[in-house]
Amino acid sequence: MVSTTSRANVPKVDLAANGEASGSVPALDRSLNILEILSVEPFGLTLSQLSDRLDAPKNSVFRITQTLLARGYLARDGNTFAFRLTPKLLRLASPRWGSLSLPEASREAMNLLRDATGETVQLGVQSGKEGIIIDQVEGTRPLRIVVDIGLRFSLHNNAPGKLLLAHMCVAQQEKVFAEIKLPATTSRTITGKSELKKECERIVISGYSTDYAEADEGVHCIAAPIFDTNELVAGTIWISGPAKRIPKRRFRELGEQVQTAARQISDRLGEQA
Repeated sequence: MVSTTSRANVPKVDLAANGEASGSVPALDRSLNILEILSVEPFGLTLSQLSDRLDAPKNSVFRITQTLLARGYLARDGNTFAFRLTPKLLRLASPRWGSLSLPEASREAMNLLRDATGETVQLGVQSGKEGIIIDQVEGTRPLRIVVDIGLRFSLHNNAPGKLLLAHMCVAQQEKVFAEIKLPATTSRTITGKSELKKECERIVISGYSTDYAEADEGVHCIAAPIFDTNELVAGTIWISGPAKRIPKRRFRELGEQVQTAARQISDRLGEQA
């Protein structure tokens, strides 16, 4: 799974209506607005574009972005000069169990799965009506799938997204189904809600989820759930690779390997209880 959700149509931020009221800190408001705007801009925005979105002076936006750059929350493209978010915020916000964050608890199992399959291994969690990638271990093959940490993905057209949807509580799942859109990104994308519900039932029964080139042509993925100490899904681990290396006939075999890695992570989280 390599595709991101479509770019959001983000309007200019009305600072008067978004926090610059009595008792607020204008510079902090603008800093948070910059982070929120960039969170839906995978290719970033330039200083001029940010200034326009914020309806704020360039010199003010410049000072804030320079601070965020220095602290590692932003990076700047050397060619386009666009600012984009770095994974640092994800590391701060990553769920923790005892002394371990989910990426820390998962790294050993991710490395073992990468070594066993040769494919890129990725880790994700639910974020509202989307999923978000919080860590990855690159595959060992010359041709491999690599994405930016922080990439958001839909819940209907890929293995990790469908898995997170399948394991939601009934009330949450019903709410998502009532609001979710199902655009087709390939000819194999599930676009009917009744079909997607059946797919969710199959995922829960089988213990893993598959992506049969549903998000991107020629790319297959297999995902499994990571459970926390309360037997709730804490996240999902999956492998991504070219269809010729992960053909449909290998889904069960590879699904068992991904499930093994997920159980190892779940056990590690259980040790922190």
